[in-house]
Amino acid sequence: MNDQSPIAAQDRPARARKPDWIRVKAPTSKGYEETRGLMRSLGLNTVCEEAACPNIGECWTKKHATVMILGDVCTRACAFCNVKTGMPRKVDSSEPGHVAEAAAKLGLEHIVVTSVDRDDLPDGGASQFVKVIEALRAATPKTTIEILTPDFRGKMRAAVEAIMAAGPDVYNHNLETVPRLYPTIRPGARYYASLRLLEEVKNHDPRVFTKSGIMLGLGEQRLEVHQVMDDMRSAGIDFLTMGQYLQPTPKHAPVIDFVHPDGFAVYGAIARAKGFLQVAASPLTRSSYHAGEDFAEMRATREAQLAKAAARG
Repeated sequence: MNDQSPIAAQDRPARARKPDWIRVKAPTSKGYEETRGLMRSLGLNTVCEEAACPNIGECWTKKHATVMILGDVCTRACAFCNVKTGMPRKVDSSEPGHVAEAAAKLGLEHIVVTSVDRDDLPDGGASQFVKVIEALRAATPKTTIEILTPDFRGKMRAAVEAIMAAGPDVYNHNLETVPRLYPTIRPGARYYASLRLLEEVKNHDPRVFTKSGIMLGLGEQRLEVHQVMDDMRSAGIDFLTMGQYLQPTPKHAPVIDFVHPDGFAVYGAIARAKGFLQVAASPLTRSSYHAGEDFAEMRATREAQLAKAAARG
C-alpha cells in the first residue's frame, strides 16, 4: 500500500514487539531462491510477498507458493492488509497460462490461487479465476485447486456460478475478523455477505470443500470468536483457519494482543467440537499454510465419514 498518511513517521505508534513464538528466520535457502526466480520469470505475483507472510521462507523452500492473480494493486484498503491500494492495471490475458506453467514446473500436487479485490471489473475478476482453473486442469490435471476469492461485492451470485462451473476443489473466502470490528478492520466488506457467499458455494455443489479464516489479536472477544465459528458452521463451512494478526506497518491496525499458542490450541479444540472437518489454529497459521496437507486430511475425514454412514445403512 502506498504511504499516503499525513502522520509523520516519528509520530506513528511503535509496533508491538513480537513474542518468541511468532518469530521466524529470514529466507535463505536454494529452494526459496528457485521459487522466487520462477515467479519473477513468469511475471506472477504472490500473496506470500505482497502480504508479507511470515511463512514465506518455509513454503518457498518447499516450492509452494500462493499465486495472486489480477495484479498487485487492490481497489480496497483494509486496515490489516499490506497489498497496495489504487487503480489496478488492465487484466493480463497471459496470466492463466503462466500460473499453469508455474504449477507444472514446481510439480504442485495442490495449488492455492487468490487475488486482489477488483471492484473496477464488471464481474469482479471472476472470469480470470475461471480461466486460471481451466488452464490448470489442462496443464496439470492431477493438481487439486484451491481458490481464495474476494467477496465480489454486488456481483456475488453470478461470480460464484461461473467459478463453480469451472470446478475448484476448495473454495476459500476469509471472514478475517468478528462482525463488531468490520467497520475499522474491513470497512469495504460486509460480514453476512461473506457468509452468504460461502453458503452459496455449498448450495451449488455440496461436494466442494469450503474454507474460511480469521485473525486473532485485533481486539476480538472470546465469545465473539465462538459466535463466528457457529456462523461458519451454519453456512456449511468445512475448514477453519485461525492465525495471529501481525501489523505490516505502523499505519496499519495495531496488534491489540499476541495470543499464546495454548490459546490457539483451545480455540482449535472448540472448533473441532463444533464439527469442522479440518481446523488449523496457531500463531503462524495462514490461509494457504500447509494447504495441500490439510486438504488431503480433510478429504480423508470426509471419506471416512461417508464410509461410516454407508456401513450403518
